[in-house]
Amino acid sequence: MTPSPVPRLRRWLRPRRGWVIAVPLVWLTLFFLAPFAIVLKISLSEAAISVPPYAAILDYSAETLNVALNLGNYLFLLSDSLYVSAYWGSVKIAFLSTVFCLLIGYPMAYAMARAPARWQLVLLLLVMLPSWTSFLIRVYAWMGILSNTGLLNNLLLWVGLIDSPIRMMNTNFAVMLGIVYAYLPFMILPLYANLTRLDGSLLEAASDLGSRKFNTFLKVTLPLSKGGIIAGSMLVFIPAVGEYVIPELLGGPNTLMIGKVLWEEFFHNRDWPVASALAMVMLLLLLIPIALFHRYQSCELEE
Repeated sequence: MTPSPVPRLRRWLRPRRGWVIAVPLVWLTLFFLAPFAIVLKISLSEAAISVPPYAAILDYSAETLNVALNLGNYLFLLSDSLYVSAYWGSVKIAFLSTVFCLLIGYPMAYAMARAPARWQLVLLLLVMLPSWTSFLIRVYAWMGILSNTGLLNNLLLWVGLIDSPIRMMNTNFAVMLGIVYAYLPFMILPLYANLTRLDGSLLEAASDLGSRKFNTFLKVTLPLSKGGIIAGSMLVFIPAVGEYVIPELLGGPNTLMIGKVLWEEFFHNRDWPVASALAMVMLLLLLIPIALFHRYQSCELEE
């Protein structure tokens, strides 16, 4: 008697480890690996007056496959101080913005976690509410606040603290202020999630042993919230390095960030190979903090 194929089909369709892994693998292939391969291919080609504006790296003629890889784009980035300054400026501004986000966001997240339970949801909504407004509208609002005839200068003149408007627009200060404002929720939310899971009995034990509140914070709360600090810092630093809109609207000609230079290479100079090489180097720079964060998470899971 021939066995029915239905049980076999049911066993084959049961959730397996392969099916669970296949879904994110297909997602990463379509939306990360494939675009990554395309950008890498363009970065190894030569600029050309054509559509698209780069030459092919593979050429098959006379039954011969020719591969032309151009490493000159990467060497050009190292030889031109403009791109080195842009990378350094992006890392510096992103790092300082992350530090300011941490200094502002940690007390806010701590206060939210220690607030009564009935107020925590309200405070959480207040943090998230500005993000529901258009990002461009919020950046344009800062242009009106920081300009020479803006709200902040008019307020300082009216109070009498200054005699003439302070130049705040088109400076690195305006760029960092815009980044801190835009990415502050990404710092607060991981910290809040980490602090709410903190075991209160540890704080009570420290208090019973005679530890003062500030000492308890330094010795107990701060070390236990290290995971939230690292996660929030990564969520702020990584997108801030490649930020384009805020430097373009709030920064001046002296504000060099890699996102702005990347856009100019793509659309002003129409040099797609150099722009792709810029993107590849920026991705390699961002892999360092991502790898460190992944290593920290692996160590935490092993412990």
